[in-house]
Amino acid sequence: MAGQCIILMGVSGTGKTTVGQALAQALGAKFIDGDDLHPRKNIVKMAASQPLDDDDRQPWLERIGDVIFSLGQKNESGVLVCSALKKRYRNQLREGNPHCASCG
Repeated sequence: MAGQCIILMGVSGTGKTTVGQALAQALGAKFIDGDDLHPRKNIVKMAASQPLDDDDRQPWLERIGDVIFSLGQKNESGVLVCSALKKRYRNQLREGNPHCASCG
């Protein structure tokens, strides 16, 4: 699985983190929580109970895409969990990252 990244996607509270951590451990891969990749602006907005819009999500999706790309460049394996609920978000994450498989 070297250099591969599995992305688990789904709505909040579905067990992505629990399953992702177990999968990463079983595969000997890095676990990455997409929530940890939100820019400060998004964190502040979410803390104020304000929903994120597509414009807010764009830098977050770019960060996730960069992490996936970096794993492939270093020939490292990873399991990444994130919401990426819209098809265009998922397509953006796959773009330029042929070593990535998504589930969700």
